Amino acid sequence: MVSEFILVGFSTFPRHLLPAFFLLYLLMYLFTLLGNLIIMATIWSERSLHTPMYLFLCALSISEILFTIVVTPRMLVDMLFSHSSITFVACASQMFFSFTFGFTHSFLLMIMGYDRYLAICHPLRYNMLMSPRTCARLVSWTWAGGSVMGMMVILIVFHLTFCGSNVIHHFFCHALSLLKLACGKETSSVTLGVILVCVTALMGCLFLIILSYVFIVAAILRIPSSEGRHKTFSTCVSHLTVVIVHYGFASMIYLKPKGPHSMGSHTLMATTYIVFTPFLSPIIFSLRNKELKNAIKKSFQRKFSPLSS
Repeated sequence: MVSEFILVGFSTFPRHLLPAFFLLYLLMYLFTLLGNLIIMATIWSERSLHTPMYLFLCALSISEILFTIVVTPRMLVDMLFSHSSITFVACASQMFFSFTFGFTHSFLLMIMGYDRYLAICHPLRYNMLMSPRTCARLVSWTWAGGSVMGMMVILIVFHLTFCGSNVIHHFFCHALSLLKLACGKETSSVTLGVILVCVTALMGCLFLIILSYVFIVAAILRIPSSEGRHKTFSTCVSHLTVVIVHYGFASMIYLKPKGPHSMGSHTLMATTYIVFTPFLSPIIFSLRNKELKNAIKKSFQRKFSPLSS
């Protein structure tokens, strides 16, 4: 029975590039935490932002912070060493929390799409359909759903026996990389099961988001004035952009054919996805959402104007 694993994801990474990427990823990590904390603090302090859309955005920021904390600090430390060990329990914990917060993030994006659908397609019934109790229940369901998915994956993976090599060719406890170390006849069926569970959940979220936007676009096209169409669609731009970034980068990583000498480039793309997508989210939401951008600016002016006077 394996008691610990060795992570060698960065062993094939060009050593001369590691210091530069370490500094870049560290800055992105700190900005991700700061950007999401600013968004959360602004939503909390500005009463005008106490609406369902911003409640979901606040929950999304929390999921991004937690996902980043689970994966990135360990990844940054491992960049300084070619080989890094992680205990069996720590590996299982990292996998559980990364799946939990990752799926919660996807579920929240789906709920935010549903929120935009109700706001645009059913504006007169929106306040009734999206009451504070309903919003809290939806957020709770997303976190519960993420936890169930995380628990399901680790129960599937860790009921196997790991009796061979303990070297994981990844920079964190990645499920598919870990399954390659398992022994037994059922390994291939378990691997297929994990892939089906993850793909079904993520593609289900994406399908429902696309379906929401089909109805949203149809409703927007019925608005007579171009100004009204532009104003209505502008409330969706930040969410839609984050969805495209999230699923676009994920597709590039996991659907890209892997050549025999692509381990180093795959590590670079995977680390960039892990760090870059959470880094982009607060930028997109704060720049593309005019109401949030003005609230952040107003909050900063209120904080620092006494110092300048």
